[in-house]
This record gives sequence, C-alpha cells and structure tokens, in this order.
Amino acid sequence: MDDWRIDVPTNGSKHLPPDPGYIKGLASQGYRFEEAVADLVDNSIDAGASEVVVHFRRTGDLLTSLVVVDNGRGMTEAELDTAMTVGKRRAYDDTSLGMFGMGLKAASFGHAESVTVISRAKRAGTVGRRWRTESAQESFQCDIVELEFAKRFLDLYDEYVVWNGTAVRWDGVRDFPARGDAGQTDIYVTKTMRSLADHLGLHLHRFLADGRIRITIAVSGTDDEVPPMTWQVQAVDPFGYTVSGLPGYPRVFTTELEGVGPLTLTAHVWTPRSNAEQFRLPGGILARQGLYAYRHDRLVQAGGWYGLRQSEQHLSLARVAFDLPADSEHAFGLTVKKAELQPVPGFVDAVERAVDADGHTFLDYLKDAEGAYRQARTTTRERKAVLPPGKGFAPELRTAIEEELPFVPGEEPIEVRWVPLGGDVFFSIDRDERRLLLNKQFRAALLGGRRGGLNDVPVLKTLLYLLMNEAFTGERIGPRVKDNLDLWQSLLLTAVKSETAKYGSEGGA
Repeated sequence: MDDWRIDVPTNGSKHLPPDPGYIKGLASQGYRFEEAVADLVDNSIDAGASEVVVHFRRTGDLLTSLVVVDNGRGMTEAELDTAMTVGKRRAYDDTSLGMFGMGLKAASFGHAESVTVISRAKRAGTVGRRWRTESAQESFQCDIVELEFAKRFLDLYDEYVVWNGTAVRWDGVRDFPARGDAGQTDIYVTKTMRSLADHLGLHLHRFLADGRIRITIAVSGTDDEVPPMTWQVQAVDPFGYTVSGLPGYPRVFTTELEGVGPLTLTAHVWTPRSNAEQFRLPGGILARQGLYAYRHDRLVQAGGWYGLRQSEQHLSLARVAFDLPADSEHAFGLTVKKAELQPVPGFVDAVERAVDADGHTFLDYLKDAEGAYRQARTTTRERKAVLPPGKGFAPELRTAIEEELPFVPGEEPIEVRWVPLGGDVFFSIDRDERRLLLNKQFRAALLGGRRGGLNDVPVLKTLLYLLMNEAFTGERIGPRVKDNLDLWQSLLLTAVKSETAKYGSEGGA
C-alpha cells in the first residue's frame, strides 16, 4: 500500500533550538535606515506614546549613538524580557502596528553593533537590557543593564519621560560616518534628518495630522561645544491637494478579493503641475503614482501598480488609497519592514473589476487620470527643448528637470565638473565635450565650509544649466549669447570673491 503518498509517518519529536547564527539572518532583512527607525516609532505608538524623540547623540565631530525615546506606558521586567527575546511574539490587539514580534531586533541588529532598551512602567521599577550583536550570535546572552545607569539614562529625557516611557539606544551605528570629520558629519546629519523626517512624515501622516503622535528629531552633543538642533516632523499627506485635478474626484470604488472580502479603493486625481511637497515625494513622481496601502492608519506601501499598469508619465496624477481589511495580511504578503506589499495574484483582477456607485469602472478612472494629465499639457505653453542634464546633477534633480522641460532627442547630456581655472573666471564652457566647468578655487566658499560631493551646490548648478543651455546648442555661440556669458561671468565672479573672503579660497576634492 502506498501510504507514503498520503501522509508522512513519524515516531516522535526532537527539540531543535535556533542556532545563534540565526541573528545574522535576522539582521539581513534589508531595512533601510529610515525604515528601521520607523519600526521603532511603531513600537512607541503601540505603547500609547504621544511624544517620540529620535535623538542623534554627538561628541564633538563624531556621532556616537542613536536614541528613540517615548512617553508610552513602558514595560515591566517580564515584558522587556519578552520584547528582547529573539523569536518571541508579544500579544497584539486589533489596532497594533506590530505584527511578527521581530521588528525591534531585526531593525536594530541590521544597523547597530548593540541595542539597549531601558523602560519604566507605572508601579514598576526601571529595567534595562542590552543585546550586543556579537554576543547574540555566539550564545543568545542578553546583558542586564545596571539599575543606576538605567535610571540616570531615562532621567536625561525627563522632559518627555515623566513617570513612564521607553528608550531604545543604538551604539556602533553602521550608517554613521566612520571618521570624526566635522564637514562630513554635518552633511550626514542634515541629509539624514531631512530624509528621516520625510519618511516618518509620509508613513505616519495620519497619526501626525490628527495629533495622536508628535515626533521630534534632535541632534545634540555630550559637551557644550555642539549646539542642539531639532526638527519637528510634519505630516506629509500624499492626498493633500487643495483642489482636485478633475471634477468628480475623488471617487470610491469597491470590489471583492477572494479569501479576504470587500475592498474599498478611493481614487484621486492630483492637481496638474503641482509643486506641493505632498505631490513631489521622495523617490520621484513616477515611483509615487499608483496604490497607497494602509494598515491600521499606518502607510505600508507608497505607490506602485502591482502589475495593473506600468508607471509612466501620463498616470503621474493617479493615486489610490485603500486600507487593508482586518486579518488580511496573508493576502498582501506584508513584510517585517512594513514597507511594501506582495499581494496574491487575484488582487490585480479584483482591482480591475472595481466599480463606483455610478457604475464607473477602475479602468475608467485610469483613463480619466491620463486624460487630465494630457489636457494640462496641451493647455500649457509649449516649452523649448533643452539638452538633458548629466553627471554633477543629483538623480532627483534630473528627474524634476525632465518632468518640466522636453529634451532634444538623441543629444548627449551636459556634465558639470569642478576643475582648476585660475582666479579670473568663475566658469568655462567646453562645447565639444558638453561640459560646464566650474572653478575649483571657489568651491569651498560656495559650500560654506561643508564637504563637497559629485552632486553638490544643486541650486547653483540648476541656475547655470538653465541659463547656459543655449550656449551648448547650435553651430556657434552668437553675439547675444556671448554677451550674456560675459555678463554672468563678471557678476558671478564678483559675488564668489565676496564669499571667498569669508571662507578662504582652497577648493575641496
């Protein structure tokens, strides 16, 4: 009899605990820095916090640690042990942002050499635990934080943690600049605070907008030499337009997803040619069109069509919001990072079948959104085609220029380089190589003491690109263009020499 075709017989079981090497896999979840910090903030929201501070701690020119502190209800010793146990899942209620019980560990191990959690709950003492990645990989040994240190550390944040709260501290953060270089650290801090604020403002915009949570990003030193900096995270609503881009929208479409049940989709058409921050989101307009999925009011997917359509310019005004139905995570393949979905194959068919109360189909909506874009383009004055930007311009800047100006087809881009040119010129043009050359002697002055890079001084480069595009086209430079170049050369040289008097004349690499 072919019993093996029906079932697999067994004769007992054996306990096989995870190997400590499991930590390496846990740390390799692919968390971006912003996603990892957002996961910690999710835990603060689940703990009932109304205030969260993301604190970059700095000693002189060196970033030393990152602390995420909240005024939530805190944890008892037993609850903290559960939170720090690898593979152990705490209980979640119907509105929790947490899912797998892995976020704290996965996010932390992926970005830091050690993670310390210190917490204080009402009618319970202060407790602390520390995981060092090396120790966790060897034997799952979790350190017990000395009680007096734990108390003093939470007291540093007594402005926020009065009676109860939690602080998560990362040390040995791999994303931090390795050297204590002031310019490099300043650039990193400014860039990271901006990108982190953008990410948190977008993915938690519903919580921020209605006041359920306030998030502050702060940078301060352990000495008096580093002045504190703070940045209040603002809600970035991807549907926050003032006037709809098409009369009759937004429209609500409904459909049925097998194995899940009813699904409601709210379809929006953005205002054409909008310069609003809520429209021009990080990642670019093409990446941010499409479907926006929310789970318990937290944005878990910001754009994308899942195979419904290819992202293309004509659909850039189309954005659709929907909330994941209760207990439907299995159908949407939500990952530990809570940053993307992998819906079941039937999802695309279900969306295409969606209709609104007036009988409009979802496919009609896509046509309407495309029509609104095309209509806006035809009613806007046609702009003269330009040569595309090349090296020296940040990718997001090149994308923004392409969205606003048509490019001359088949032409090589304009590259911007810093080179030694001598003291009496600000710029030079190499028409044959399509290069706009900037005088390296004045680079430090234009950077204001900051460290330079391939895509530095974007405002200056954009202005020069717009002014001088015509100088690269045509068979020769005409008298009018030449006169303009001489004028710009003279005025820019005078202005930059004024700056040089403040910052010196040595250029960066």
